[in-house]
Amino acid sequence: MLTAIALIPSAPVLVPQLVGAAAAELADLRRAVFTAASVLPDRWLAIGVGAADEVVGPRAAGTFAGYGVDVQVGLSPDADEVRDLQLNSLITAWVRAEVRPSASAEAHVFAAHHSAEDSIRRGTQLRSAIDDTDDPVGVLVVADGANTLTPRAPGGHDSASVAVQSALDDALAAGDVGALSRLPPSITGRVAWQVLAGLAGATPRSVKELYRGAPFGVGYFAGVWLPQGCRVAGASGPKGTGTTRESKT
Repeated sequence: MLTAIALIPSAPVLVPQLVGAAAAELADLRRAVFTAASVLPDRWLAIGVGAADEVVGPRAAGTFAGYGVDVQVGLSPDADEVRDLQLNSLITAWVRAEVRPSASAEAHVFAAHHSAEDSIRRGTQLRSAIDDTDDPVGVLVVADGANTLTPRAPGGHDSASVAVQSALDDALAAGDVGALSRLPPSITGRVAWQVLAGLAGATPRSVKELYRGAPFGVGYFAGVWLPQGCRVAGASGPKGTGTTRESKT
């Protein structure tokens, strides 16, 4: 039973220990991420993009040492299988511990080379598997937008990417699954967003935008989708600031 979909960036800068004094500047982003994830029940299915397809079970644990500080995280309270985790799995584990320590997450990582058609198909398959279980399941999409938005961006500066990022933000804020299916390769989280399009299947009945911005030249978005046919378990939706749009479908 799908309850809700939370959308957050795949951003190491969320972790205060990794950014030092800059942590205070990112308080709004961190708060939005926590608010989005707080609507999920105790069972999470995370979606992200990585170097290769991978499914990581809830016993997995890892560290942010590769990003500068040995912050150790796990995908569940019982995580004891220490291994190298891709960034989106590390972010999932860290957010889980901060927001809902009792939760367990299974991370589904998709290789960046998948076509839009293949990504949407995989999302549809995930939704079918979720619908086949009676347990409340929340989906956490961990993905970024363009990484070329400013001169100091990690991917270099491409002025044309600003409009591309704006279109992505608008699509996520409106629940526009059609627009997600047409994202260009310059969106680093393209595959994850297109898996989301397949999983949602149709315009969500409710969407809440909690954050959009590019503090380091990378497009970040946080929000919540309540898809058609989902049932929110133990939550009425995200609280706090943001824009809510109710679908007319």
